[in-house]
Amino acid sequence: MTGFGKAETALSNKKITVEIRTLNSKQLDLSVKLPSAYRPLEYDIRMLAGRRLQRGKADLQISVESAAQRSTARIDGELFHIYYEQLVGICAREGITASEDSRIDNALIQSVLRLPEVVSSREESLDDDERAAVLRTVEEALDRLDAFRTQEGAILIADLLGRVDRIESFKREVEPFEKARTEAIRTRIREALAQLQAEVDCNRLEQEMIFYIEKLDITEEKVRLTNHCNYFREVAASEECAGRKLGFIAQEMGREINTMGSKANNSEIQILVVRMKDELEKIKEQVLNIL
Repeated sequence: MTGFGKAETALSNKKITVEIRTLNSKQLDLSVKLPSAYRPLEYDIRMLAGRRLQRGKADLQISVESAAQRSTARIDGELFHIYYEQLVGICAREGITASEDSRIDNALIQSVLRLPEVVSSREESLDDDERAAVLRTVEEALDRLDAFRTQEGAILIADLLGRVDRIESFKREVEPFEKARTEAIRTRIREALAQLQAEVDCNRLEQEMIFYIEKLDITEEKVRLTNHCNYFREVAASEECAGRKLGFIAQEMGREINTMGSKANNSEIQILVVRMKDELEKIKEQVLNIL
């Protein structure tokens, strides 16, 4: 979801620039910064961006460069004169002669300009052509953002699939240790019984060992892990906006890997489980970057 998009449109007397930056987030958090003249368009811009962005923390900023540097500020000369004369009169009564001290006179002028309604600004009207140009520029910036995120997404997907392949490779490396583990468990139980020097029912012993070894069997976990890995690849290849689903699949992969670790009872298998967990954690981190 991390990305950047920028678009510009030139009108007869101004240039409109739209910039969009996005970061990772579970929900849509859209911040819009507009010139005051474009405030009536904020709802339309939010709706347009919301449909395209879907989720993530996004900053959308629109700036305008005017070619004709026209000032919309207006000074009310009559009101300025009234305020100024009143202040000069107050200064005279207090023994302050403004005309003899330029600093005092400048301070009076600055004070009058700050008084209500002395300086007013006239908002420029937003015509239909400019309104359409603003929305079109937002669309272009969103298109470029999507292109940026599509390129980044392809790199991320390739990385994720490579990590899924490594998890399956570690899973296959577990199989030789499974067979050795079974024989080691049988030997350890028989040696322990021999030290006890007690009479043992061989048939009952064999049944109990089979029951114990079956509890440690990880065949089902390996089969389910393989299915989850295949489903991960399928979703990554065929579905749009698959980030959430890939996250859920990664959680299910984690359940099977954790169960394999709890049943391992073998140091070599535990090492491979840790490697699988390391790859899975990197997958979970990267999945957050996908819509």
